[in-house]
Amino acid sequence: MAEKLVVISDMWGVKKGLWITSYFGYLQQYYDIVFYDCQQLGNIDVPVSTEKNIHKAFVDGGIETAVTHLIQKEKQPSHYLAFSTGGTIAWKAALKGLPIKSLTAISPTRVRLEETAPNTVLNLIFGECDAFKPSTEWADKVGVDLNVISNFGHQLYSDEKIIAEVCLNLLEKVTKKVV
Repeated sequence: MAEKLVVISDMWGVKKGLWITSYFGYLQQYYDIVFYDCQQLGNIDVPVSTEKNIHKAFVDGGIETAVTHLIQKEKQPSHYLAFSTGGTIAWKAALKGLPIKSLTAISPTRVRLEETAPNTVLNLIFGECDAFKPSTEWADKVGVDLNVISNFGHQLYSDEKIIAEVCLNLLEKVTKKVV
């Protein structure tokens, strides 16, 4: 039976997420994938879908709503792949008891505001030029390692080179035989 991989979108959900199909192309043969649009998880419905409006809706309760819904929906320990706001949602849900085997979070925007890390295998990936990247002091304080990729910004997760590297790492989790 395939391992389960829960994928959580960035704040745009499926509206601007064609890049996410590249991840599925690599991973669907080896994982049982469940996908969540984080706008749907957070009950985000803004009349004008600007970055500012969507961000405000998440900060003003959407993140917490999404965390609650994710915990209600996911009951078995799974691997998680999450992007931007989705990474923050998975992180916060793990802190509140979400059963999680590993979390690969790419550009998780608001984890830099957290004071504790979830007790799971973490792969936190940020672009060197990402304005939302946590400091090394924060990483040391919280006890996590940051994987910082040179010459990339916040949306590095939509770059084919990064997609291939992330997927290779996730595939190693399920294809390597532990002796």
